[in-house]
Amino acid sequence: MSQLGLKDKRVLVTGAAGGLGRAFAEGFAAAGARVIVADLNELGAQETVRAIKAAGGQAHAAKVDVTNAQSCAALADFAQKTLGGLDVLINNAAIYAGLERKTFTDIDEAVWDKVMAVNVKGVWQMTRAVTPLMKTAGAGAIVNVASATVFSGSPQWMHYVASKGAVIAMTRALARELGDDNIRANVIAPGFTLTEASLDLIADAENYGVTRGALKRSADAKDMVGTALYLASDLAGFVTGQTLIVDGGRQFN
Repeated sequence: MSQLGLKDKRVLVTGAAGGLGRAFAEGFAAAGARVIVADLNELGAQETVRAIKAAGGQAHAAKVDVTNAQSCAALADFAQKTLGGLDVLINNAAIYAGLERKTFTDIDEAVWDKVMAVNVKGVWQMTRAVTPLMKTAGAGAIVNVASATVFSGSPQWMHYVASKGAVIAMTRALARELGDDNIRANVIAPGFTLTEASLDLIADAENYGVTRGALKRSADAKDMVGTALYLASDLAGFVTGQTLIVDGGRQFN
């Protein structure tokens, strides 16, 4: 994957203790990047780092609470100290596991606020913490992780759908604001993907929605990695403010 131009790039992946985040971290490391694996679950982040190093990659683990400005600032400082700066941010940290499907009238206000704090505020906090490093570097790429549910309007899931819709909106604003600094911001919107979280959320997850797709199979985390690598790479050097749905053709935008 050297043709992607990601060798020795400095990459930060949030929510990388497992699931999509771990797949992203492993994918960037396999492409030759130096990766910071960040998560509130520090032990899980360390497990991801061990897997990367066992495969010959370079990675560092860090704990972060993306809803806390000081924690995000500390992580930016860590990136400066360990990597000498930052080239790529993958905003993957989000609340998904454990959410209950409820009608919008029955969603608990505290749960709504928590989802928004992590999935929306967290993206804002983390991005504003690290963009000074990208400005110093003279360029950067931000890949925010939303969800294809924004386009399907998945019922009884309004808190999650609304939070991921906000991520897309924020990314468009970021693209406008950061363009003069040669920093790009784009979105990957995964469809239903087999991760530990989704397997716990939905019965018979392996077959969920398979017949609706143009590609008649389930997706796993590795199916999302190529799009993230592309959006972070020089191959997408003139792509910003865009959202790429990766769902096997279940819907078209």
